[in-house]
Amino acid sequence: MRQERGIVLSGRLQMLADMVTPGNIPADVGCDHGFLSIYLVEEGICPRAVAMDVREGPLLAAEKHVRESGLGDYISLRLSDGLAECRAGEADTLICAGMGGRLMERILTEGMEKAAGMKELILQPQSELAQFRAFLRKAGFSVVREEAVLEEGKFYFAMKAVYGMAAGDRKAGAPEGEGVAVAGKTGPGTGIRGPAEQDTDLEPARHLYDLYGEKLLLGQNQVLRQFLEQREAYLERLSGNLARAGTGKADMRLREVCREQEDVRKALAFYR
Repeated sequence: MRQERGIVLSGRLQMLADMVTPGNIPADVGCDHGFLSIYLVEEGICPRAVAMDVREGPLLAAEKHVRESGLGDYISLRLSDGLAECRAGEADTLICAGMGGRLMERILTEGMEKAAGMKELILQPQSELAQFRAFLRKAGFSVVREEAVLEEGKFYFAMKAVYGMAAGDRKAGAPEGEGVAVAGKTGPGTGIRGPAEQDTDLEPARHLYDLYGEKLLLGQNQVLRQFLEQREAYLERLSGNLARAGTGKADMRLREVCREQEDVRKALAFYR
């Protein structure tokens, strides 16, 4: 965390702030307590901001913080489900963070015309990262930048996407035979994907990029590497426990775990 004037951002929020193009006007969907919008305006990164949340409680807290910061003339606060209360052309940057990938997909789908009209999307899904990256690609967005932070034992992954810029099928730097898994936080219950979630129609490199992030892998991002190494260790312990269980249900789960172990191994090959 770093302190600039009155606002102290967490590592996760600072990562998002650093991805916003200076001079743009952000629309922060799910603004929570409004700290990110306050920081962006207070630091002169953005001339003004629109902060929205679907819940009245966080929005009231954001209103209090904006009032205390003296930025009420520069930050517009709105009760809004997704982009519903953001007018077309009102903002340049969409910030959507701190929620599940499926919810973010719904928000973008319902507000697609507005989202596609933005200059950039700063996105930080908490779960279903592989499915969300695939959704962006199929919806016509290209991920042009990715970042990752580890904060208080949790991994956070963020991406900047733009609409209408063809990403292409990039293979450079990818080891042969990549697979898939779902990244997020470490430890149990962090999204091992089952057979039904695999998309075997995707070419192997794209499959792995959806999973862990093309920019992160090709850039040999060290936070992602730490995530992969921790995940590898966890899966090794889990596979041993499942193998010792010896039940039909455990055997089925073990096959899923083994597939993810292979995915993690192939992702770690980018660092060797």
